Amino acid sequence: MKRKATAIWKGTGLEGSGTLSAPSGFFDNSPYSAKTRFENEDGTKGSNPEEMIAAAHAGCFSMALSFQIAGKDLKAEELKTTATVSLEKGDAGFSITGIVLDLKGKVPGMDEAQFKELAEAAKENCPVSKALSSVPISLNISFSS
Repeated sequence: MKRKATAIWKGTGLEGSGTLSAPSGFFDNSPYSAKTRFENEDGTKGSNPEEMIAAAHAGCFSMALSFQIAGKDLKAEELKTTATVSLEKGDAGFSITGIVLDLKGKVPGMDEAQFKELAEAAKENCPVSKALSSVPISLNISFSS
């Protein structure tokens, strides 16, 4: 299985702009620029690579956790994961310095301790977590049964 995405960039890094596309059509010519990537400017339309990493991580983790829960013959009513990717400028340039997964879950019939155990296993074993293992990944959990 292989997945693709394409970036097209025109101009300088600071003043240029580009688009991001994927064959699925989920994002098609989504604009990105230095402003969408390095500034928290309100009203800036477009995406950036770090936002897509956050989306990929939140989606992969949530699905991995749902498989963990199904393995216990239970079904999640809802798993809501927000992934926050931190991008910081250091002496060597910009780097992703950490990822925080904020999870809110509701699983009827499951206790909180088991939920936390399964969430930690999903964090360690989802393919995107594995790919991003060079940066610290933390998990905050809010649970209801």
